[in-house]
Amino acid sequence: MSKTETVKIICLFLLLFITATDVSAQSKKFEFIAFGDMPYRLPDDYARFENLIEKVNKEKPAFSVHVGDFKSGSTVCSDEYFKKIYNYFDSFSRPLIYTPGDNEWTDCNREAAGKYDPLERLTLLRKMFFKDSESLGQKKIPLYSQSSIPEFARYVENVAWTHGGVQFATVHLVGTNNNFKGTDNTEFIEREKANLAWIDEIYDRASDKAGLVMFTQADMFYNRTTSPAFQKIIDKLSQLSREYGKPVLWVNGDSHRFIVDKPLLNPDKRSAMPNFTRLQVFGDADVATVHVTVDARAKELFTIRQMLIE
Repeated sequence: MSKTETVKIICLFLLLFITATDVSAQSKKFEFIAFGDMPYRLPDDYARFENLIEKVNKEKPAFSVHVGDFKSGSTVCSDEYFKKIYNYFDSFSRPLIYTPGDNEWTDCNREAAGKYDPLERLTLLRKMFFKDSESLGQKKIPLYSQSSIPEFARYVENVAWTHGGVQFATVHLVGTNNNFKGTDNTEFIEREKANLAWIDEIYDRASDKAGLVMFTQADMFYNRTTSPAFQKIIDKLSQLSREYGKPVLWVNGDSHRFIVDKPLLNPDKRSAMPNFTRLQVFGDADVATVHVTVDARAKELFTIRQMLIE
C-alpha cells in the first residue's frame, strides 16, 4: 500500500469517527428546566427562590430558562431590584436563559410599581440582561440573537441556540395584552414585525433538527377568542408547525398554572394539531419548576415532569 493510499484511509477513518461522534452527541438524552413568574411575594419569596436555585443547581440540567415576570405587578421596578434579580440569575451554576415579562416593563407605569416609563424600563432590561450574546449563569453558552440582523438590531432579547440536535429559541411576547392598547401601538407593531420574522427564522433553523422548543412569557391561549395582540403569531405558529411536522414544544408562563395541552387546531378547526404541545409553567404562589427530558431515540421526544419546591 502506497503512502498516499494510507493517508487517504486514515483521513476516511477520522471522518467516520468524527461523524459517528457528532451523531452520538446529538442523540444523547438531556434535560432542561423551565420556570417563571417568580419571585412574587416579597420578601418571603426571596428565600424560596434561593431554595429553587439551590435545587436546580443540584439537578445539573443542560440549561434552565426563566420565562419572564421576575416580579409581581405591584413590586417596584427599580434599578436595584433589577440588579438583585440579575445577580440571582448569575448564581445558577449552569446556563440560564431569560425572556422578558410584562411585569418588568409594560406594567411598570402602575403606581404600585413606581410609575416608571415602560419603554425606559425595557431599555434597561435589554442593557442589563442582554448585554452579551451569551446566556446568564456561571457556565455560559453562546446565543444567536436577532439583533445581529440590522433591521432588528434592538431585539437583543430574541435568542436561539441548539443542544442535542434540537433547536431552542425565545420569543418576546408578554402578558397585559402584549402591550397592545387603545392609544399608541408603535412599540407593539414594531415588535410584532420582529417576532413574526424571528419565528420564520427559528423554524428555518429547525429544519434539520429533531424538534423545536420556544419560550415566551405570554399565555396566548387564555381565552377561546384570540386577542388581536396574538392572532398573527398564532396563525404563523399554526402554519409553520403544520408544515414542519416534527415535535414543537411551546413553553410559556403568565397564568401561573401548570398546564400541558394541544392548543393549536388543524384547518378543520376541530382536531388538535398533534405535533404542537404547549407547556405552561408554575408561578406566583407556586414556586416550582418543570423538567423536560429530551430523548431523540425515544418514541416521544419530550417528556415533562414537575418538581415542587418547599
